[in-house]
Amino acid sequence: MKKVYLIDDDDIYVFLTKKTILKVRQDVEVEVFSDGLKAITHLKAVQHQPELLPDVIFLDLNMPVMDGWDFLKEYQKLAPAFVKTNELYIVSSSISPHEMERSKSIPAVSEFIIKPLVKEKFLEILGKL
Repeated sequence: MKKVYLIDDDDIYVFLTKKTILKVRQDVEVEVFSDGLKAITHLKAVQHQPELLPDVIFLDLNMPVMDGWDFLKEYQKLAPAFVKTNELYIVSSSISPHEMERSKSIPAVSEFIIKPLVKEKFLEILGKL
């Protein structure tokens, strides 16, 4: 079974995204984190357990406690120790060219996607698994 981490604090977006992911791929388990700190804490706890690490991470930027940018700083320190590689996508409602450019400077980021994610994009991303 493939694993997707959805790091986002918007309950409606999370609900719709989970439904869409499971329509696209039934062999995917979606784990949700409402802020970056919860996600990074979990990643630290499971970093040496490949079956618990994600294949794909969808990361929002604007969240309470620890936002997406702070998550990325911690993630980049942690990721080299993972026993499994993954893809990380920023999924944001921001259309700021500055944020899009900033994301390109972070090697861990596969792509910056503007919300909402459409079914075809999920098919493309999850089809690579």
